Amino acid sequence: MSTAANELRKDYLLDRWVVIATQRKKRPTDFVKPKEKRQEGTCAFCPGNEHMTPPAVLLYLPKNGEIVKEKDMNGVRPKNWLVRVVPNLYPAFTPPKADETKVEQNSFVLERATGHHEVLIESPKHDEHIGVAPVSQTVHVVNAYIDRFKELACKPYVKYVSIFRNHGLEAGASLSHTHTQLIATCMIPKTVEDELKVSEARFKKDKECTFCKIIEKETKGARFIWQNNDFVVFAPWASVHPFEFWLFPKEHQCCLLDLSASQIKSLAEAMRVSLGGLKSMLNDPPYNFGFHQICSEHYHWHLEVYPRLSIWAGFEKSTGMFINVVSPEDAAKHLQGAMLAEEKNI
Repeated sequence: MSTAANELRKDYLLDRWVVIATQRKKRPTDFVKPKEKRQEGTCAFCPGNEHMTPPAVLLYLPKNGEIVKEKDMNGVRPKNWLVRVVPNLYPAFTPPKADETKVEQNSFVLERATGHHEVLIESPKHDEHIGVAPVSQTVHVVNAYIDRFKELACKPYVKYVSIFRNHGLEAGASLSHTHTQLIATCMIPKTVEDELKVSEARFKKDKECTFCKIIEKETKGARFIWQNNDFVVFAPWASVHPFEFWLFPKEHQCCLLDLSASQIKSLAEAMRVSLGGLKSMLNDPPYNFGFHQICSEHYHWHLEVYPRLSIWAGFEKSTGMFINVVSPEDAAKHLQGAMLAEEKNI
């Protein structure tokens, strides 16, 4: 009995190829691992330990039935916060300094890592991750994303603001308390820059957004997973990771700043359902997610979620080509069931 041939698939926009290894096909249960156990001391992100982090640059505080936005000031560290944003204690990018000594140049390309690196603590509750949190709490998180994006993007030396999440030790989360990170960089990362270049070229040629065309096709196809009024979730055509999925706004928008209040709530719901479905299906697996967004009318922002279920080995690292043992179509089928079940829990 013959088996289906493996496939080479090219990304929608990027010059990136993926092997969909159907002959090495795996089921969701093949990826389920025992629940991660950590031995941690005092959590610096839990209420009462605010002194263990740098002063907050943004706080969401409940006051008289409303949410007020403040900062840590004059040594005062409020403990009744709902969301707290602090500078990363070990930043990858740092703001420029007027008295800084210029780095000596040589024959290799070198630039200072100018920018900002922040941690957005998503909830005062240690384990209230987005996949289990009330939608109302994730609304606060999304609003805080927008507030910090707006603040950081206005700085003259910032070219891009990356909002990303590492969930689980294997995904790079050194602390288990629920949090997102923001890194403002002095250059546009290559992946987003390449997506922008291709989308601009196709927009000039076709007079329409290439991402909008992708959304229209995937919503009707075998890789569709879930949708609500404003957002759609699908497994991308050339998924790099098993059970990878992307979340797009149906309306053409370039970044989170374009969201209305009702769309923010709708996004919070979509994140709760999709990440909750992933959690329930694979026993809370490690994953990374990242927002792709840039202020250009030709770009269409989206959220990409990468479960960390396989290890990139010699072939991937030496070639830049990836092997995925779960087809996007199979991933979509399993994720669809999990997300529809999760939708009933919110």
